Parts: sequence; C-alpha cells; structure tokens
Amino acid sequence: MILERHITLRMVKFDQIHRIDLPLKARANMVSFNERSLKHLLGWLIAGTRGGVTRAEIINALKERPQNANQLANTLKRDYRTIKHHLEVLSKNGMITSIGEGYGRTYFLSERLEENYSLFEEMLNKIWEKEKRRENE
Repeated sequence: MILERHITLRMVKFDQIHRIDLPLKARANMVSFNERSLKHLLGWLIAGTRGGVTRAEIINALKERPQNANQLANTLKRDYRTIKHHLEVLSKNGMITSIGEGYGRTYFLSERLEENYSLFEEMLNKIWEKEKRRENE
C-alpha cells in the first residue's frame, strides 16, 4: 500500500485563512503557481496602481522591523491615514499580517512574502532600472 504525503496550503483572502490538503506530488506545480501569482500580485500592488511607491516603502520598512502604523508614518514621513490605507491594502492582499488591536496593532511581513522576498527585490530593481532609463532619455 502506497501512502501519499500531504502538505497544508494556506490561502489568505480578505483576512480569512483556509487550509486544504494537497498530494505531495502536486507541490512542485503549486510552488511555481504561487511564485507566479505572487509576482503578478506584487506587480499590481507596486507597479500597477497609484500608491505603489508607498507600499514598497512600507514593505521595506517592515522587513527591517515590525512596526505599528504611527511608527511607519513617522519613519516614512507620511500621513498616518495614508499609511493606514496602504496597510489595509497590503493586509487584504496577504502581503502583511498584524498582531494586536487598535492603535497598538503591530504589522509585519506575511510568511509568504518573507519566503519570497527576493521576488519583491527583483521587481523593485526592474522598476528602478526603467525609471533610470526614462530619466536618461
């Protein structure tokens, strides 16, 4: 009798976590799908919409250390309400998570983004290279 190992996949959508079991042999396809979908999501969040620069700065700041919204606003020298808006967008899209409630809620990178941070850095480098080329034209 052959037993297949299973992995648990976390899917985050609008602050809900769903767990499903998948056969281990499906893992290779799922990993590449996850990386591809993460690239598309990051592309939309950072390069494809207004506020992408602010969201990229928030991600960079949270990579350094977890912070609450007020700390981020002070660090990035941005309006508190602007930071709160972008934190909500990043949270709803599974890029960051938080602990606590109210004013003291502390934000940090999601496990998915932590594991794939190099994709984020790769995307930023491509965006900055395009901007430099535009400036030199």
